Amino acid sequence: MAYEVTVGIPVYNVEKYIRLTMDSALAQTFQSIEFLVLDDCGTDSSMDIVRGYQQTHPRGKDIRIVSQPQNGGLGRARNRIIEEAQGRYLYHLDADDVIAPNTIELLYENALRYDADMVYGSYERIEEFDNEVRKTQYCYPALVFLKEYEFANRVYSDYGFLQANTWNFLIKRDVYIKNNVRHKTVNFWEDFSTTIDLPTYVTRVVLLPDITYYYYCRYGSLSNFQSRNHIDKSEIQKTIDAMALVKKESERIKSEPYFHKRMYKVMMTHFYMACSILKQESIISPAFTKREIRNVMCSPLTFTETCSLKGWRCRNLALYFLGVLPASLSVGIIRLLGRHKGLL
Repeated sequence: MAYEVTVGIPVYNVEKYIRLTMDSALAQTFQSIEFLVLDDCGTDSSMDIVRGYQQTHPRGKDIRIVSQPQNGGLGRARNRIIEEAQGRYLYHLDADDVIAPNTIELLYENALRYDADMVYGSYERIEEFDNEVRKTQYCYPALVFLKEYEFANRVYSDYGFLQANTWNFLIKRDVYIKNNVRHKTVNFWEDFSTTIDLPTYVTRVVLLPDITYYYYCRYGSLSNFQSRNHIDKSEIQKTIDAMALVKKESERIKSEPYFHKRMYKVMMTHFYMACSILKQESIISPAFTKREIRNVMCSPLTFTETCSLKGWRCRNLALYFLGVLPASLSVGIIRLLGRHKGLL
């Protein structure tokens, strides 16, 4: 059966939440959807619950289960979804989140209206810590990008403009297939390491102010260090390793007119990570050395290459020097700048 949209749901040990996720997915007003559930070899009853939906729900025939040979993490799971999807468009949904009933219909209508490569919805972040629920909405302005470089230029000009998440956008599957774009096979920040470069592969993009996704952050989540009393150094190191993969993409797009802005955004992300390490240093063990923190700021460009950037030369040079100064001096400057920006 041919589908217009595949909703890809990677599942791993989410038995507490999978019913809410499946209910929201199967309640979509849009009909031509394949619900592709990726079994990532968990140890709880998550997949038994999904099979129950497959057997009893009115849309159960549209649920397709694909199993990994062994647990491989989110990056590999999403890559398998990309390869297996039958829909013309792809939408990623995490197995502990929820989408609005009209999410796919709204995004699809705009994709057709503008022949868009991607359509982003806005989202609500729901934090559940210590019996307290906090909700924050992240709403895009209504924007349409149709010209070459227009979207990438905007994304890289404004650090916080675009969500660094794989979920909550509808994308032509061919964007992944024709450009051989795949998610990094890491378990930390695999979203960021992919989505930061997606703007380099697309031209026609729509942003919508409508809340289409509800992102749940719960106690103990590895992505939410602020609620924890202890952080293992290895967790942060894996995030740094994932971010380093983004640096390696620099060679491919050095000649693009937005490269200097993309470079600055990448290195500012590393600066924020360095500040985060300093802010949480009392609960990270074993501790990061000053040299390790300084090395977070190492640029993929040489000094000459940084000086040759088409724009934002001073900004990029400032960040470059943070990666080459003596470690104690570099960390001292990072600490001062972090305090000035209210990060420490």
